[in-house]
Amino acid sequence: MGEQRPGCDTKFVGGILGLLLCLLAGCTPAASQLPASNGRLNVLATTGMVADAARVVGGEHVQVTALMGPGVDPHLYQPTARDQGRLKSAQVILYNGLHLEGRMGEFFEALSRTRTVVAVTRDIPEDRLLAWQSTGGLHDPHVWFDVQLWKIVVETIAQELSAADTAHAADYARRAATYQKELDALDAYCLKRAAEVPTEQRVLITSHDAFHYFGRAYGFEVVGIQGISTDSEAGLKAITDAVDLIKLRHIRAIFPETSVPRAAIERVARDSGAVLGEELYSDALGGPEPSAATYAGMIRTNIDQIIDALLGSR
Repeated sequence: MGEQRPGCDTKFVGGILGLLLCLLAGCTPAASQLPASNGRLNVLATTGMVADAARVVGGEHVQVTALMGPGVDPHLYQPTARDQGRLKSAQVILYNGLHLEGRMGEFFEALSRTRTVVAVTRDIPEDRLLAWQSTGGLHDPHVWFDVQLWKIVVETIAQELSAADTAHAADYARRAATYQKELDALDAYCLKRAAEVPTEQRVLITSHDAFHYFGRAYGFEVVGIQGISTDSEAGLKAITDAVDLIKLRHIRAIFPETSVPRAAIERVARDSGAVLGEELYSDALGGPEPSAATYAGMIRTNIDQIIDALLGSR
């Protein structure tokens, strides 16, 4: 607990953190004393992906709120004063972990004293996690892009909901098992679509390094212009290297992301002549777009847009 990403400016966020932690600590009732919402377990999830999994597993027994909406970058997210009410009223708090929500580590530490606070990636075996380069042994947090890893997350969520609401434990286990079968079908669909592109053409160039689990799972070489974090802008060398790679490998399309500024990827497209594909959903789900408003919809939309663009269908 208490995760903090390398390079986080603690002086910048310290004032806000101190104020909110003061409000959260010492005046928050224990989780067992918190009121359920209309008889349902009150669950807060940080990202849309985690919230969607909690809704599927919890069904009618839970009320789930996502702290971060569509297009929000969790790497840079700072809780606001408005968020404190949601955090204080939640009986169960689910967050991705692996330093994705790096600026919220102290909040989770304080809240864990009075309620259930869970990093949903905790049960993924370490040998299945990818490392961040040059970050002292930390791991890439974007595990949702490997559907098989997300099945493990679903199981963790089911276990925690069952522990918090034992009366409905059997329902949570049943719904999780059904959803995991659906995720197996989604994984098979991604593998089938990826196979449409010749292996040597499976190069995925995106705004930032969110897709390495996707690349490992579905056979893509992945290049992120901006690196794994969005704290800093893409450097000139990264842009130049991407342009050279596109020209050398005759890559047809590259991809912006909904939660990352487009300037760097647009420059690469201009300088290389590559087609700028549809925006991919990386660190957040879609908004009003029904096709990407759920985890499964986001994954399916991404794979379709990538394959169609690389094949020239769009």
